[in-house]
Amino acid sequence: MSNQSVHTTNNLYAQDYNLWLEKTAYLLKNKNFLELDLEILIEEIESMGRSDKNALRSNLRVLLMHLLKYKFQPQNRSNSWLYTIYEHRQRLQEAFLDSPSLKSYYTEVFDICYQHARKEASIETGLPLSIFPQDYPFSVDETLDSDFFPS
Repeated sequence: MSNQSVHTTNNLYAQDYNLWLEKTAYLLKNKNFLELDLEILIEEIESMGRSDKNALRSNLRVLLMHLLKYKFQPQNRSNSWLYTIYEHRQRLQEAFLDSPSLKSYYTEVFDICYQHARKEASIETGLPLSIFPQDYPFSVDETLDSDFFPS
């Protein structure tokens, strides 16, 4: 790959990301591997994996926070909370359908997400952090179960 081709591809990536994607897909489909900017392509692929994991953690924290609020503030339960619980369960389930390997990552990060959710629930509700148990009061599987609501 000539220095001119690499420079052109780098410029395209910086100036028009979507066009860079289209050109890269075209080059791959046509097996024109010498014109690919492999460094940028590798970065993008790695970034996609990080984005999926970031989204999973974010959805899990929101879900756990709302399950905690549901359990520890029964007087404030609302359709909005139910919708948020449903929505984030669905987002997680869809992520697992698209990438089944994320299910093991979900289990791996569950505890750290729960600890963040405890703090977020405390901040949002104004309740002391100590109200929310250090160990999660519902299981990894219950969290995803569309029929489960903590009492």
